[in-house]
Amino acid sequence: MLKFAEKLGRLLKAQDVIVLTGELGAGKTTFTKGLALGLDIHQMVKSPTYTIVRELEGRLPLYHMDVYRIGDDPDSFDLDDYLFGEGVSVIEWGEMLGTDLPQNYLEVVFDKYSPEIVNDKEREIVLKAHGKRYEELIEKL
Repeated sequence: MLKFAEKLGRLLKAQDVIVLTGELGAGKTTFTKGLALGLDIHQMVKSPTYTIVRELEGRLPLYHMDVYRIGDDPDSFDLDDYLFGEGVSVIEWGEMLGTDLPQNYLEVVFDKYSPEIVNDKEREIVLKAHGKRYEELIEKL
């Protein structure tokens, strides 16, 4: 999963938005670690559960967000500053933002419990493109 995410990270550009969807322990933060490597970030990547947003510097800034705790109050932080900033936004639990999500983004869905999975280290990942940019990004992968 890290290698795949790193490959994706190398293709990302400013204002790309990645929404990570999956249960607790499905691999969202681990996937973000791979994206960070692809963005030439070598700082420790840890979940922003209690801080909401962690900013990491590399080839592009990485805005790693966890919106689980903001519930139905997306105005509790300035999401637009990140989405339209100079970096890449990665949003764990982003599906909770509903209509506050931008129109275009890449959704990465993790299924830790798929019947095809034979051990605890495997994950099924489904990429869903929302917009032409992300359709093209999936094609490049």
